[in-house]
Amino acid sequence: MVFQFPESQLFAATVIEDVMYGPKNFGHSDEEARDLAEQALRQVGLAEEFWQHSPFDLSGGQMRRVALAGVLAMDPAAMVFDEPAAGLDPQGQAELIDLLRGLKEAGKTVVLISHQMDQVLALADQVVVMQDGQVAAFEPTEDLFARDEAWFADHSLDLPAPVAFARQLELAGFHFDHLPKSVADLAEQIKTQVDWTKVSDQPQGGHHA
Repeated sequence: MVFQFPESQLFAATVIEDVMYGPKNFGHSDEEARDLAEQALRQVGLAEEFWQHSPFDLSGGQMRRVALAGVLAMDPAAMVFDEPAAGLDPQGQAELIDLLRGLKEAGKTVVLISHQMDQVLALADQVVVMQDGQVAAFEPTEDLFARDEAWFADHSLDLPAPVAFARQLELAGFHFDHLPKSVADLAEQIKTQVDWTKVSDQPQGGHHA
Protein backbone atom coordinates (compact mmCIF):
# COMPACT_ATOMS: atom_id res chain seq x y z
CA MET A 1 0.00 0.00 0.00
CA VAL A 2 1.18 3.53 -0.81
CA PHE A 3 -0.14 6.02 1.73
CA GLN A 4 -1.51 9.50 1.06
CA PHE A 5 1.72 11.13 2.20
CA PRO A 6 4.51 8.69 1.31
CA GLU A 7 7.19 10.57 3.21
CA SER A 8 5.83 8.71 6.24
CA GLN A 9 7.00 5.47 4.57
CA LEU A 10 10.57 6.65 3.91
CA PHE A 11 13.28 6.28 6.52
CA ALA A 12 16.64 5.10 5.14
CA ALA A 13 19.76 7.19 4.57
CA THR A 14 19.62 6.80 0.78
CA VAL A 15 16.97 6.14 -1.84
CA ILE A 16 18.46 2.80 -2.88
CA GLU A 17 18.64 1.55 0.72
CA ASP A 18 15.03 2.52 1.29
CA VAL A 19 13.81 0.58 -1.75
CA MET A 20 16.01 -2.43 -0.88
CA TYR A 21 14.47 -2.72 2.59
CA GLY A 22 11.33 -4.61 1.53
CA PRO A 23 13.04 -7.29 -0.59
CA LYS A 24 15.66 -7.87 2.13
CA ASN A 25 12.89 -8.37 4.69
CA PHE A 26 11.37 -10.94 2.34
CA GLY A 27 14.60 -12.97 2.46
CA HIS A 28 16.46 -11.75 -0.62
CA SER A 29 20.23 -11.38 -0.46
CA ASP A 30 21.78 -7.91 -0.63
CA GLU A 31 22.64 -8.46 -4.30
CA GLU A 32 19.13 -9.66 -5.16
CA ALA A 33 17.54 -6.83 -3.20
CA ARG A 34 19.68 -4.27 -4.99
CA ASP A 35 18.75 -5.71 -8.40
CA LEU A 36 15.05 -5.58 -7.50
CA ALA A 37 15.39 -2.04 -6.14
CA GLU A 38 17.16 -0.82 -9.28
CA GLN A 39 14.49 -2.39 -11.50
CA ALA A 40 11.74 -0.73 -9.46
CA LEU A 41 13.43 2.69 -9.51
CA ARG A 42 13.82 2.48 -13.27
CA GLN A 43 10.19 1.43 -13.58
CA VAL A 44 8.99 4.54 -11.71
CA GLY A 45 11.32 6.74 -13.76
CA LEU A 46 13.63 8.01 -11.01
CA ALA A 47 17.02 8.83 -12.53
CA GLU A 48 20.05 6.96 -11.21
CA GLU A 49 21.66 10.23 -10.14
CA PHE A 50 19.19 10.35 -7.21
CA TRP A 51 19.69 6.81 -5.90
CA GLN A 52 22.44 7.74 -3.43
CA HIS A 53 20.62 10.87 -2.23
CA SER A 54 18.61 11.04 0.96
CA PRO A 55 14.94 10.54 0.04
CA PHE A 56 14.16 13.58 2.18
CA ASP A 57 16.16 15.81 -0.17
CA LEU A 58 13.84 15.00 -3.08
CA SER A 59 10.78 16.83 -4.35
CA GLY A 60 7.31 15.67 -3.35
CA GLY A 61 6.79 13.97 -6.70
CA GLN A 62 10.15 12.21 -6.49
CA MET A 63 9.37 11.02 -2.96
CA ARG A 64 6.15 9.50 -4.29
CA ARG A 65 8.21 7.63 -6.87
CA VAL A 66 10.56 6.28 -4.20
CA ALA A 67 7.64 5.13 -2.04
CA LEU A 68 6.07 3.44 -5.05
CA ALA A 69 9.38 1.80 -5.99
CA GLY A 70 9.63 0.41 -2.47
CA VAL A 71 6.34 -1.40 -3.01
CA LEU A 72 7.10 -2.46 -6.59
CA ALA A 73 10.41 -4.01 -5.52
CA MET A 74 8.40 -6.64 -3.62
CA ASP A 75 6.51 -7.53 -6.83
CA PRO A 76 2.96 -7.39 -5.46
CA ALA A 77 0.07 -8.68 -7.55
CA ALA A 78 -2.11 -5.78 -6.39
CA MET A 79 -1.32 -2.28 -5.15
CA VAL A 80 -3.53 0.05 -3.08
CA PHE A 81 -3.10 3.83 -3.37
CA ASP A 82 -4.72 6.15 -0.84
CA GLU A 83 -5.17 9.62 -2.42
CA PRO A 84 -1.80 9.19 -4.20
CA ALA A 85 -1.74 12.65 -5.82
CA ALA A 86 -2.55 14.62 -2.65
CA GLY A 87 -0.30 17.65 -2.26
CA LEU A 88 1.28 17.40 -5.71
CA ASP A 89 1.25 20.25 -8.23
CA PRO A 90 -0.65 19.68 -11.53
CA GLN A 91 2.47 18.44 -13.33
CA GLY A 92 3.28 16.04 -10.50
CA GLN A 93 -0.30 14.75 -10.51
CA ALA A 94 -0.22 14.16 -14.26
CA GLU A 95 3.10 12.31 -14.02
CA LEU A 96 1.77 10.12 -11.22
CA ILE A 97 -1.40 9.26 -13.13
CA ASP A 98 0.72 8.31 -16.15
CA LEU A 99 2.84 6.11 -13.90
CA LEU A 100 -0.19 4.33 -12.42
CA ARG A 101 -1.64 3.85 -15.89
CA GLY A 102 1.64 2.21 -16.90
CA LEU A 103 1.36 -0.21 -13.97
CA LYS A 104 -2.13 -1.17 -15.11
CA GLU A 105 -0.91 -1.76 -18.64
CA ALA A 106 1.89 -3.93 -17.22
CA GLY A 107 -0.74 -6.20 -15.66
CA LYS A 108 -0.76 -4.94 -12.07
CA THR A 109 -4.04 -4.64 -10.20
CA VAL A 110 -4.32 -1.01 -9.06
CA VAL A 111 -6.82 -0.05 -6.33
CA LEU A 112 -7.23 3.72 -6.08
CA ILE A 113 -8.88 5.47 -3.12
CA SER A 114 -9.72 9.00 -4.19
CA HIS A 115 -12.20 11.87 -4.01
CA GLN A 116 -10.77 13.26 -7.26
CA MET A 117 -13.15 12.12 -9.96
CA ASP A 118 -10.80 13.18 -12.77
CA GLN A 119 -8.28 10.64 -11.46
CA VAL A 120 -10.95 7.96 -11.13
CA LEU A 121 -12.06 8.62 -14.71
CA ALA A 122 -8.50 8.42 -16.02
CA LEU A 123 -7.58 5.17 -14.27
CA ALA A 124 -10.52 3.05 -13.15
CA ASP A 125 -12.28 0.25 -14.99
CA GLN A 126 -14.68 -0.42 -12.10
CA VAL A 127 -15.76 2.04 -9.39
CA VAL A 128 -17.15 1.55 -5.89
CA VAL A 129 -18.78 4.67 -4.42
CA MET A 130 -19.02 4.65 -0.62
CA GLN A 131 -21.30 6.92 1.40
CA ASP A 132 -21.86 6.71 5.16
CA GLY A 133 -20.24 3.29 5.25
CA GLN A 134 -22.55 1.89 2.58
CA VAL A 135 -21.96 0.97 -1.06
CA ALA A 136 -23.83 3.59 -3.09
CA ALA A 137 -22.70 2.27 -6.47
CA PHE A 138 -20.52 -0.53 -7.84
CA GLU A 139 -20.30 -0.48 -11.61
CA PRO A 140 -18.10 0.11 -14.66
CA THR A 141 -16.63 3.59 -14.93
CA GLU A 142 -18.62 4.45 -18.06
CA ASP A 143 -21.89 3.52 -16.33
CA LEU A 144 -21.08 5.60 -13.28
CA PHE A 145 -20.28 8.73 -15.26
CA ALA A 146 -23.43 8.28 -17.34
CA ARG A 147 -25.49 9.06 -14.23
CA ASP A 148 -27.15 12.47 -14.03
CA GLU A 149 -25.67 15.45 -12.23
CA ALA A 150 -28.27 15.26 -9.46
CA TRP A 151 -26.94 11.85 -8.42
CA PHE A 152 -23.41 13.21 -8.12
CA ALA A 153 -24.64 16.20 -6.11
CA ASP A 154 -26.58 13.89 -3.77
CA HIS A 155 -23.37 11.93 -3.13
CA SER A 156 -21.14 15.02 -2.73
CA LEU A 157 -19.15 14.21 -5.86
CA ASP A 158 -18.17 16.35 -8.82
CA LEU A 159 -18.37 15.26 -12.43
CA PRO A 160 -14.89 15.01 -13.97
CA ALA A 161 -14.10 18.08 -16.06
CA PRO A 162 -13.95 16.19 -19.40
CA VAL A 163 -17.37 14.61 -18.76
CA ALA A 164 -18.99 17.87 -17.64
CA PHE A 165 -17.64 19.70 -20.70
CA ALA A 166 -18.70 16.88 -23.04
CA ARG A 167 -22.26 17.09 -21.71
CA GLN A 168 -22.37 20.81 -22.47
CA LEU A 169 -21.09 20.15 -25.97
CA GLU A 170 -23.73 17.47 -26.52
CA LEU A 171 -26.37 20.14 -25.89
CA ALA A 172 -24.77 22.07 -28.77
CA GLY A 173 -25.04 19.09 -31.11
CA PHE A 174 -21.78 17.22 -30.59
CA HIS A 175 -21.78 13.44 -30.30
CA PHE A 176 -19.15 11.39 -28.48
CA ASP A 177 -18.47 7.77 -29.41
CA HIS A 178 -17.09 6.97 -25.97
CA LEU A 179 -16.68 8.56 -22.58
CA PRO A 180 -13.76 11.02 -22.78
CA LYS A 181 -11.21 9.84 -20.21
CA SER A 182 -9.15 13.04 -20.28
CA VAL A 183 -9.05 16.55 -21.71
CA ALA A 184 -6.75 15.26 -24.47
CA ASP A 185 -9.23 12.49 -25.32
CA LEU A 186 -12.07 15.02 -25.39
CA ALA A 187 -10.08 17.31 -27.69
CA GLU A 188 -9.40 14.46 -30.12
CA GLN A 189 -13.09 13.62 -30.34
CA ILE A 190 -14.00 17.28 -30.89
CA LYS A 191 -11.46 17.59 -33.71
CA THR A 192 -13.21 14.89 -35.70
CA GLN A 193 -16.51 16.80 -35.58
CA VAL A 194 -15.40 20.31 -36.50
CA ASP A 195 -15.10 21.47 -40.10
CA TRP A 196 -11.80 23.29 -39.71
CA THR A 197 -11.94 24.67 -43.27
CA LYS A 198 -14.99 26.70 -42.31
CA VAL A 199 -13.36 27.80 -39.08
CA SER A 200 -10.23 28.98 -40.92
CA ASP A 201 -12.37 30.93 -43.43
CA GLN A 202 -13.97 33.05 -40.72
CA PRO A 203 -12.93 36.74 -40.58
CA GLN A 204 -10.23 37.42 -38.01
CA GLY A 205 -12.01 40.44 -36.51
CA GLY A 206 -12.08 44.10 -37.52
CA HIS A 207 -14.17 45.78 -40.20
CA HIS A 208 -13.97 45.27 -43.92
CA ALA A 209 -14.70 47.94 -46.56
